[in-house]
Amino acid sequence: MSTANSSNPEYVVARVRVRRGQLYGDDDYGTLIRMGPAEIARFMEESSYEAEITDLGARHSGVDLIEYALNRSLARQFDDILAWADGRLYEQVAQYLRKFDAWNLKTIIRGVYTDAPRESVETDLIRAGEFTDRQINRLLGAESIEAIADVVDDEGIIYRNALRAALEDFRDTDILVPLENAIDRVYYENLLENVGTSQPARLYEEFLHAEIDFRNARNALRLARSGANIDPAEYFIEGGSLFSRGDISRLAADIDTLVEYIRDSAYGEDLSDALRQLEEADSLIAFEHATDAALLEYGQELGLTHPVSVTPVISYVLAKEREVENIRAIARGKEAGLPNDGIEEELVITWLKR
Repeated sequence: MSTANSSNPEYVVARVRVRRGQLYGDDDYGTLIRMGPAEIARFMEESSYEAEITDLGARHSGVDLIEYALNRSLARQFDDILAWADGRLYEQVAQYLRKFDAWNLKTIIRGVYTDAPRESVETDLIRAGEFTDRQINRLLGAESIEAIADVVDDEGIIYRNALRAALEDFRDTDILVPLENAIDRVYYENLLENVGTSQPARLYEEFLHAEIDFRNARNALRLARSGANIDPAEYFIEGGSLFSRGDISRLAADIDTLVEYIRDSAYGEDLSDALRQLEEADSLIAFEHATDAALLEYGQELGLTHPVSVTPVISYVLAKEREVENIRAIARGKEAGLPNDGIEEELVITWLKR
């Protein structure tokens, strides 16, 4: 970890701009959708994934090769950024990348909940946070959600109190929303504690507010759709600007009212198509994809407003993460025999690739 007092955003942002220029564009996704898994791997080998495909190709093939290469590339890209960064910038990026600890913990919980094989769960993990290999292996070895909570307690992981408190609602409802919400809440509460007071820091905080708003909206919609007798206020994530704790309890009880509330908000224009699909086709997935695309756009706009700050770096983290998810969706869709138009519906596409 960097201990330098000074920060070096000019240098890091310049390096990140080069990496951003290597991201796939819409035309590349159109090409990948027409390929099978072996062809996708060869396409990746001719791009920024060359090192990962070459190194892993002797041990894996097909979708497994693609999955492992994607996750290794993601971790390498973010490790590089941390190696470049100093001082305050390092701290901000490291704190944001803890989102992958939250992702990994939720992924392992889902794996136990669905009785998925350990190997398939491990493939979905993104080792770009702060969890050690030993911690991840202990979590993967847990055979129940209660056992996962015990490991989190024993390891002193920051989610331990919230996860333990959410177990009762999980037992009562048998849905994962209480556990996942609790993990997200702790992540964002810790992230907002040390944002800073400079103008770039305030803009970065606005971006985090939007990310929290979208997370609260998605969670509220999931609870409204689940029919579970859970008060969403108990797992409300503080720090956004769209909802209050009281709003989320009231709105989650009526999905139509919730949709209208979002439509009338500052995010209504960006999410108008998704809200219409949510009403017409009952498609929560489409809404979640739209919030992802809107967040990508918002992060890019902030990065352009303050190019010498953490925001272009966070914007790249989101864009790289989305590229990995899109490639993974294409590869898994091909393996499952989905038609091309069905795979396209799983992608988050935005013109803000460069």
